[in-house]
Amino acid sequence: MKNFVLELKNKILNNGYITKDEAFKLLDLDIEKDKEIITLLLESANEIRKLFCGENFDLCTIMNAKSGKCSENCRYCAQSAHFKTAAPVYPLVSAEEAIHLAKHVEEEGAHKFSLVTSGRGLSDSGEIDKLVEIYKSLKENTNIKLCASHGLLTEGAAIKLKKAGVLTYHHNLETSRDFYNDICTTHSFQDRVDTIKAAKKAGLKICSGGIFGLGETPIDRINMAFELKELEVDSVPLNFLTPIPGTPMETYTPVNPMEILKTIAIYRFILPNIDIRYAGGRLQLGELQVDGFKGGINSALTGNFLTTTGSTIASDIALAKELGFNVK
Repeated sequence: MKNFVLELKNKILNNGYITKDEAFKLLDLDIEKDKEIITLLLESANEIRKLFCGENFDLCTIMNAKSGKCSENCRYCAQSAHFKTAAPVYPLVSAEEAIHLAKHVEEEGAHKFSLVTSGRGLSDSGEIDKLVEIYKSLKENTNIKLCASHGLLTEGAAIKLKKAGVLTYHHNLETSRDFYNDICTTHSFQDRVDTIKAAKKAGLKICSGGIFGLGETPIDRINMAFELKELEVDSVPLNFLTPIPGTPMETYTPVNPMEILKTIAIYRFILPNIDIRYAGGRLQLGELQVDGFKGGINSALTGNFLTTTGSTIASDIALAKELGFNVK
């Protein structure tokens, strides 16, 4: 197996690619019996990251710009109207509130700032027009790169966001196509794919990943990675389920941290030149979080994450620099 890992690494370093069958074979590595080979896998993923992505480290932040009462039934989400949780409920924030937070995180060293709103998505009018005005104000009053996360959207809505100054649209696949109906039935996996394609057609970059720990199999995680590869996304945020009281997943057991690290490394083999981003739930990894930075991760969501808490911007910058990354 050691030689297999090295052969795959060298193939990718020479502009080859990993097949699904090869990725599934890496999944067979046992986190208890094959620790030495998993270490090699992480080191190999880091080599691939260095060659294709360099040493730059990217930090993004989000603002919960509209919270609660979501019509969708995503079984992991505290903001769904289908479940009784302690998540806050409030309408769309003002431009002044958004500018205040954007300036704050920019001063602290974040590179990107995204508004995130609850709900199924945006139409071409109404809420989209209010958001356009907020993004225009953010562009005029800050220098931070603007991202957006507003659920399902049409190409027309995506064009409006781009004209307002948004550079990247965030819309997770969440899991594999085969498993999606197990976590949400009010919209489809294809709806999410169509949103990504609409945003791409409008000229927006795409940030799309998912959540580990929803009850999916390791094969589902790899299938999602290949879906993301086919969609040619620009950034892949990896979240790790934080079970939230009141949701159907409140009793779920988090994925073993070593299993997460192994999967991160396989993602780097599959997506050699894409930003792979630590996102919500990474604090579950504890001290092993550092091993992810050494095993394929090259960006992070920082600060508070919607209804859960993350790392501080200052601590993430310090850690990234300590590990040899270039944080502009």
